[in-house]
Amino acid sequence: MLDFRLSAKQQEYREFAHQIALEEMRPISLECDRTEQIPESFFWQMQKRFRGGVEGQARQFRQPGERQDALLAMLANEEMAWGDAALATAMPGPGLAAPPILAQGSPEQQEKFLRIYRDGQLHWGALALTEPGIGSDVAGMATTARLEGEEWVIDGHKHYITNGARADLIITFATIDKSMGRAGIRPFVVPKGTPGLVIGRIEAKMGLRASQTTELIFENCRIPKDHLLAGREAGAKGGFKAAMGTLDATRPMVGALAVGICRAAYEGAQAWYQHELPAGYAPYQRREIAEKLEELRQEIQMARLLVWRAAWMADQRISNSKEASMCKAYAGQLVMKVTAEAVRLSSPGEMTETKQFIHKWFRDAKVFDIFEGTAQIQRLVIARRMFPKVSIP
Repeated sequence: MLDFRLSAKQQEYREFAHQIALEEMRPISLECDRTEQIPESFFWQMQKRFRGGVEGQARQFRQPGERQDALLAMLANEEMAWGDAALATAMPGPGLAAPPILAQGSPEQQEKFLRIYRDGQLHWGALALTEPGIGSDVAGMATTARLEGEEWVIDGHKHYITNGARADLIITFATIDKSMGRAGIRPFVVPKGTPGLVIGRIEAKMGLRASQTTELIFENCRIPKDHLLAGREAGAKGGFKAAMGTLDATRPMVGALAVGICRAAYEGAQAWYQHELPAGYAPYQRREIAEKLEELRQEIQMARLLVWRAAWMADQRISNSKEASMCKAYAGQLVMKVTAEAVRLSSPGEMTETKQFIHKWFRDAKVFDIFEGTAQIQRLVIARRMFPKVSIP
């Protein structure tokens, strides 16, 4: 029997996250976008309200006896993005560093590297995968790691790294042997301040302007030998699986963020239609707008259900590569459609605060069709899972 309803505890957590988005994020959203800065007081407030981090706070809302961490994360991500997606991606915590540590780190490594996020201070984590020469083609990675005595030496160049300049830990993917292709890729933990780790430029972006996106340069960057994540599936192809497993975990998160922006833009257009629509609109024009809004509402619900399915599969320990790519591809393209329609529908009249938000959401939307793998890459992943016996280059 299928049940698409949230439990009482899940709904309570959703409302908890929405209240934070409404009270803490929306009021500073436009100013943070304008200045490309986030006040430190916001981070401390998030630390206070999400005691133990987003994941830790979610534990009290779990249904006894059920795995639901991924689904609760999706609920929180949608609400946070409804508040402000840039602020959502800047939240303190291990962030994108957590999935590879939890998936590939030994129990000792997990305790060693994650304990700083439990000390009550402001800490961030980052994932360094993308390079100037490669985006979605992880197998073409150029960053290298070589073992010299008791140290790994990393050389390379990463870019578009979320929270890269703030991060206390950067999970850096590098190849130990380029001739091995994807089998040579390994995940390494590079702490903040490691000699040879150079923080490059902070990117100036069209959207998510308050979110910090950084260039990282590794020049003879030396880390201890035990900073290679060497838990489950370590060794041949383990690093590539870690990278792909991380994307299987994070793509539904990106989908949920996209759904949150979709919903915000839809509600913004709806508010404009109800309260700011110029009086001269003919009845047929009003009807057309109402029909378009209803069409968008249905598509947003479809995107949400795709995200929830991928999250449910993750919680049930069911392989979700195809479903993660499906929800990310659909939501990533839908958010462009919804925000563009919101801009178009609300174009007449003066620039009200509602319109300022709609224009911001339109700028924020574009990256969701790109990061964590472009729409084209998502379709390739889906096709390979659908036709495993067919060689798809």
